[in-house]
Amino acid sequence: MILSPALLTSSTFWPSCLAVLAYVLASAWPLPTTGQGPAHHERPVWAALCLGWLAQAGAIVLDTVAFDGPVWHARFGFAPALSVTTWLVLAVYALENRRLGLPTVRRALAMLAAITVTLAWLFPGQAHATVGSPWAPLHWLTGFASYGLIGAALLHAALLRHAEKQLRAKPASGQIPSPGLPGQALGMPLLRLESLTLRFVGAGFVMLSLTLLLGALFATPWRWDHKTVFSVLSWVVFAVLLIGRARFGWRGRQAVRWLVAGSTLLLLAYVGSRFVLEVVLHRATAA
Repeated sequence: MILSPALLTSSTFWPSCLAVLAYVLASAWPLPTTGQGPAHHERPVWAALCLGWLAQAGAIVLDTVAFDGPVWHARFGFAPALSVTTWLVLAVYALENRRLGLPTVRRALAMLAAITVTLAWLFPGQAHATVGSPWAPLHWLTGFASYGLIGAALLHAALLRHAEKQLRAKPASGQIPSPGLPGQALGMPLLRLESLTLRFVGAGFVMLSLTLLLGALFATPWRWDHKTVFSVLSWVVFAVLLIGRARFGWRGRQAVRWLVAGSTLLLLAYVGSRFVLEVVLHRATAA
């Protein structure tokens, strides 16, 4: 891909560069060694993460809002959607870091955020004038919120699987088992971590329901395209998961499988369809 000169002079260039550099630093920061105080060691890491998170927020605002012309435009695409998702997931991880903080998770999230910021700069999406229904911005916001909440649910599901493996693993010969209450890992009981995962699924399901409802009521015109079909299918999968949890007590791997299936469909709904249209087919589409 040959970079356009407009990318180098875009308003998102410097905040994107700052965010990527900060995230790469947080990802590459060495893990704590034995005898090293975790608070002292993690302080520069969290400073870099906070700087990257704020710079990414600035890049998201500058990338999705355009003020050229008499009316402002909202610019959306597959890459900005991914950037918003990682930004929201990082916020959730930061809020719960005291209980669930893992250096390997921090590394993975920081590197993933750096990649999505870079993609959002390279593929800023297409501008859509905010004319028509005044409910259109709320439709977009609820859609992004559903992506972020389901992404947070996936993060907690990954932590849950890690905790289960940690509890089932037998200590090596001569190694003293780590202290803690039965059924507890990562500083939190497994049932509590599982409950948090399903709560994020429920919140994401509500946001996705609002997105579909607003789209059906105020979209002009309503279209049964790939985005709509995959969104409805993901809604059905999440509904089945929540009903199965409430009525039949679905837990563990069974619940995670449904979560992954619904998340995959949701990813294909907007990010997948827009990637094909914008990058593969080079076609302009409605938001």
